[in-house]
Amino acid sequence: MTRAADPVPPAHPDVPDDPNVAVRAAELVRDAVLGDLARRVVADCGADVGLVGVPEELPGSGGRKRAEGMVLRHWAGTRADLLHDLPVPAGLGLGGRALAERAPTWVPDYRAATTISHHYDAAVTAEDLYAMLTVPLLHGGTVHGVVYASLRAVVPFGDVRIAAVGKLAAAATRALAGAAAWSSSATQSPPTATPLPPPPPRKAVPATPLTPREHEVLRWAATGRTNPEIAARLGLTCNTVTGYLKAAMHKLGVRNRTELALAARESGLVS
Repeated sequence: MTRAADPVPPAHPDVPDDPNVAVRAAELVRDAVLGDLARRVVADCGADVGLVGVPEELPGSGGRKRAEGMVLRHWAGTRADLLHDLPVPAGLGLGGRALAERAPTWVPDYRAATTISHHYDAAVTAEDLYAMLTVPLLHGGTVHGVVYASLRAVVPFGDVRIAAVGKLAAAATRALAGAAAWSSSATQSPPTATPLPPPPPRKAVPATPLTPREHEVLRWAATGRTNPEIAARLGLTCNTVTGYLKAAMHKLGVRNRTELALAARESGLVS
């Protein structure tokens, strides 16, 4: 009796044969990671409210095309529901600014801040929120979400709390990027022709990620601001700004501010 041939294993044994299963699994992973992120911002970082916005195209108004933005899909510590499932176009409010600029940003008093729009004051006031920090979940130039850490008090954000939120955001981003890559590998069709050569690679993102403070200082330096101007804007000393810039230069492997600005743009750290 002839022994039946062993079945041929799939090319990617870790990826489901049905691409719809992979897509749905990636969505479940994303929801679990982002929901946990909102809770841990409150539990581990001392925030009163944690929020996470998920990038989505938003309906346009007045006949305009759909706009880039996000919807606040995950939350922890809220008392009202005005921030639940709230659409936030890119550039509006603190989170929309983080989404558009792809950089962390924070204010000690949201309601009195002059550097953001105030489209969401009613929702923020309903939660009795003041200090707010937003950090984009950025990987390879793609924003997978924006996490908010908010306090019911007017206080400046110190380096310890900013670093703690940044660390949680980085861990969540790695998980989301992995799930997205896994799902993508299941839905891609085999090539039917010789593929075109890939575009020139962008400068690699530094192996050691920039801290939110280094990122914020870098963002202003890339616009041509001087150290005294950056120090005045962020409430830091000139020596502290210099230290953050030197750390960013070291991580990006550059020697001066011109190379720093170029490397930051090439790696997607600033727009």
